[in-house]
Amino acid sequence: MKNPIYIKIVEDIRSEISSGKLKPGDVLPSETSLCSEYDTSRMTVRKGLSILSNEGYIYSVPGKGYFVEKPDYNKYIFAYDEMSNLINNVDRTKLLSVDIILPDEKLAGSLQISESKKVVMIRRLFYTEGEPMAYDIKYLLYKRGVPIVENEIKNATFPEMISDRTSLYDLNKELIIYAKIPEEKMKKLLHIQNKIALLVVEQKLYDIEDKPIGLGITYFRGDYIKLHGVSK
Repeated sequence: MKNPIYIKIVEDIRSEISSGKLKPGDVLPSETSLCSEYDTSRMTVRKGLSILSNEGYIYSVPGKGYFVEKPDYNKYIFAYDEMSNLINNVDRTKLLSVDIILPDEKLAGSLQISESKKVVMIRRLFYTEGEPMAYDIKYLLYKRGVPIVENEIKNATFPEMISDRTSLYDLNKELIIYAKIPEEKMKKLLHIQNKIALLVVEQKLYDIEDKPIGLGITYFRGDYIKLHGVSK
């Protein structure tokens, strides 16, 4: 079956960009020229150009046309699941505490709330094959009338914890990842006896209005986690 014309436009322009015939910054033929070349409507041409734009091959400048986009070599896509990574899975969790607290200045600033606004703090340990692999702490905005059921949050991922507060389809997430030397208290919690660094993953969850609704910080033993990303 013959491909639609807009797919032909996408494939032809994509091929010219990939081969170097069209270089970053080069202007594409006008919509009128493409209509003539492919003997098709302006709507069909725009559909093809829209696909190329969404794929990151081109961008438009109002009144000037379409240009070849410079590839972003520094952008990677990777999946993050606090309960599973390339080398280890969490097979048991231990709920250490669930407390309602008043945030300090740093936490209040991160959650964009006043220091008088209550926050639910959840502390857990993650285990794999009997050994503690991560210390996990979550901060959720306290919501009067919404019960905290310990059995439900014990094994829940961060998004699952807030599923009764906002639709997961409206959820936006931000990650910050960094290494840290463990303090003595953390060494005892994670049974660290030699020089092993921590891989710290901070997750911030936002609602549909882009307001923070939760902050999670997970301290992984460096020898128990491995993340993988790919460029697109």
